[in-house]
Amino acid sequence: MPGLVNAHDHLQFALHPRLGIPPHRSYIDWGEDIHSRFADVIARHKSVPRNVRIWWGGIRNLLCGVTTVCHHDKLWPELQEKDFPVKVVQRFVWGHSLAFGGDLHTVRSTMPEEAVFILHACEGVDDQSRNEVFRLDELGLLDASTVLVHGLAMDRAAVALLQERGTSLIVCPSSNEFLFGQLPNMSLFGQIENVALGNDSPLTAIGDLLDEVRFAQDFCGITPAKAYRMVTEDAAAILKLKAGEGTIKVSGPADLIAIRDSGRDPADSLRTLSMRDIEFVMIAGQVHLASEQVTNRLPLHTKDGLEPLVIDGMLRWLRAPVGELLRQAEEVLGEGQVRLGGRRVSAPVFS
Repeated sequence: MPGLVNAHDHLQFALHPRLGIPPHRSYIDWGEDIHSRFADVIARHKSVPRNVRIWWGGIRNLLCGVTTVCHHDKLWPELQEKDFPVKVVQRFVWGHSLAFGGDLHTVRSTMPEEAVFILHACEGVDDQSRNEVFRLDELGLLDASTVLVHGLAMDRAAVALLQERGTSLIVCPSSNEFLFGQLPNMSLFGQIENVALGNDSPLTAIGDLLDEVRFAQDFCGITPAKAYRMVTEDAAAILKLKAGEGTIKVSGPADLIAIRDSGRDPADSLRTLSMRDIEFVMIAGQVHLASEQVTNRLPLHTKDGLEPLVIDGMLRWLRAPVGELLRQAEEVLGEGQVRLGGRRVSAPVFS
């Protein structure tokens, strides 16, 4: 199968637990609440060096078959390094939101050609959230280069406006359900030409991108074929990726994942996949992940640089310095206390 494209993540929060006492009214309400209630938890996890936290964010994506991720925050230097576990989208500009994005016109003015402008919008259930699309339009910030994330509070008029402007949408259903007790209206959002799926961060999401795919199909009525496109070709198109990400084709990027053949087509297979089903990941023609069984079959030279990691009792070999990353995380969080997207990670013990 083609490597998956994760259209929305905050990689620096990969080691954080899910935080919140829902339901909340908006992302503003949630942010204020967790910084009040969980200040000690947030401070402890932020004490893990930023580059270590970000690398774990890359590993979280790699483990579930993501080969390209869009990180919605600053493109710190480590995200531009060639040895990062997954590809990170480089050509876009990011403003957090109307409330926290500062001067969005200034932010957008730095956007390169053939790139996109991404920001959170309508993330909540209150009147302020419902009005954000219209406020963005008044500011002249809605067009075919704009990509909104969440959109939970959008009504028919807002969806019609997005369609008129050619604006794209990225949805994160499990985060919305956790924070606000509501799901995005995918039958309504189906009127928008370009919609992708992102897994958000462990602060709010149910799990990784494969968990999000299952959640979206089980609770939002998204068909397997649509869900498959939302994490492959549609996501790549929305992010204006030009190298063939989300596809398998001649002279493509050679970003591939492998699972056991069940005889079903890829879209139908994706419906039930979890991290445990991802046996092999290749990025740009190089092995980045292999299960124990696949590792035993690989030519010796392709295994150089792979390190073992146990996650929820499952062994995977990864192209990442996982031993050192685990050591640095445990120095802060405690031995045996590191969780990646809520899953326990540890070093293997070989007999």
